[in-house]
Amino acid sequence: MTLLNLSDLSVTLRVRPVLSHITLDVRPGELIGLIGANGAGKTTLMRAALGLVPFTGRASLAEMTPGERGRHAAWMPQTREIAWPVSVEALVGLGRVPHEGRASADEDRAAVDHALSTLGLEPFRHRTATRLSGGEQARVLLARALAQETPLLMADEPIAGLDPAHQIGTMKSLAALARDGERGVIVSLHDLGLAARYCTRLVVLHQGRIAADGPAGEVLSPALIREVFGIDAFYEDTPRGPVFQPLDILGPGPDS
Repeated sequence: MTLLNLSDLSVTLRVRPVLSHITLDVRPGELIGLIGANGAGKTTLMRAALGLVPFTGRASLAEMTPGERGRHAAWMPQTREIAWPVSVEALVGLGRVPHEGRASADEDRAAVDHALSTLGLEPFRHRTATRLSGGEQARVLLARALAQETPLLMADEPIAGLDPAHQIGTMKSLAALARDGERGVIVSLHDLGLAARYCTRLVVLHQGRIAADGPAGEVLSPALIREVFGIDAFYEDTPRGPVFQPLDILGPGPDS
């Protein structure tokens, strides 16, 4: 079963090619880390997959009606804006909108409760969302996506702005969602250490194309890290999981 299919997908924005001939499938049970340098096209790829920007080629989600897409894929964008001073519980409950008329009140309540519990947000349930810190708001918005209970979850930098403990906790929660075998998750990440440790598969974007696609141990080779990120790094599989550590910038550094 394929949850998302991109075939020969290309995007040009303001006459500038951003993505070129992307082919990618996402299946249940996968936690895919989308990695690459700034400007590689990670956000654009996910937005094109959802039909939010013009593209050529094929994107299976873009072929669905808005209602079908809302029940199939949940989307957490990079922008962390909460416009109204509503409670955390009410905001997370907005994830149930695509199921309106299709789910009971008890099912909606259970989905919200589970999302809050999964991300450790139960103590915030009755707090005003706009009064939370940026990191707390990011977790609330991810909880809204979880409450949507879709087969596919797409999140753009879901751990940005979180402290180390909540970064690890969030990645563990996403890994658990994928591990149940019923959902697929694709996230864009800049922390290659957490990507290597928790993602079942890494897709590397470089200059708008897929430069590598596979398990971390195969993808994070010294040669690829040098080419894509311009750094030297240390990678090792240990009994506690993969360890990735950036070591130095290749060539003149930013302070030279």
